[in-house]
Parts: sequence; structure tokens; C-alpha cells
Amino acid sequence: MTAVNPTPVQLNPIGGEVYRLTLPNTAYAPRLARDFASSLLEVSRHLGLVDDARICVTELVANAHRHTGTPLIRVQAAVNRKRVTFAVTDEGSPLTGALGALRAGPEEEHGRGLALVESLALAWGTRGGGPRHPGRKVVWFTLGRPEPTA
Repeated sequence: MTAVNPTPVQLNPIGGEVYRLTLPNTAYAPRLARDFASSLLEVSRHLGLVDDARICVTELVANAHRHTGTPLIRVQAAVNRKRVTFAVTDEGSPLTGALGALRAGPEEEHGRGLALVESLALAWGTRGGGPRHPGRKVVWFTLGRPEPTA
């Protein structure tokens, strides 16, 4: 079952509205997350961010599906007038090795997804669930217009 929950959550680094989608860990999860990102950004008038958001969300949800045993994958989006931050949460693995994927060799078929996220996003990162949720991993990225430099 797919559920959209527009209830605000506590963690919102950019202000604005927060939306959440909870997905079962199936092969359909990346597509559902991609469609969620598209719909949300079209409705919020962030049309210029739709393609990048679709790529990045698909990559993070596909990673959670392929590399974890989590029963549920959670996607959270915080949207304001200038930016959008997506966070993908799973319960399947700690952060160890998450950044190693940025260093895929030229002959490797996999392992470039996080480098792609890094190239498209203004910022991105990971965090663990801490002592209360030791198996939880959150990977997030922010898209939008860069801040003007002084």
C-alpha cells in the first residue's frame, strides 16, 4: 500500500511545506517515488527541477531497494519557493560504505548513482538514526537556485 501523508514533520531544513510518501520495498518503489516527486514539483511550480528530482529520487530509492532489507522506504520532501529537499529513509543498513559508491571504477557497471546525485544537487548528504534507530539511514539532497554570492 502506498500512502501520502501531508502532515508536517519536525525536520525541515528549508522551511515551507513537507510531504511524505511511504512505500513497500518492491521493484515498483523507485517509479512510485519518481512519480511522487514529479507531481509534487509540478503542483508547487518547480517545473525546472522536475527532471533532476526524478533522477535523484529514483537513484536513492533504487539503492534502498537493492541494497537493504528494509520493509518500508520513506520519502520526505520539504518544498519552499526557492528549493526542495528530498530525504529517503530506510531501516536496512548503516551508513558504512554509502560513500564508497562515489568512487566506482571506469569498468564497473554500478556505483555511479550517488556521484550523479552529487553533480545535480546543490547539497546532499547522509545521516544515521543514532542510538535510538541504529539501522536507520537517511540520504538527502537539495535542489534549487544557488544562493547569490556577495
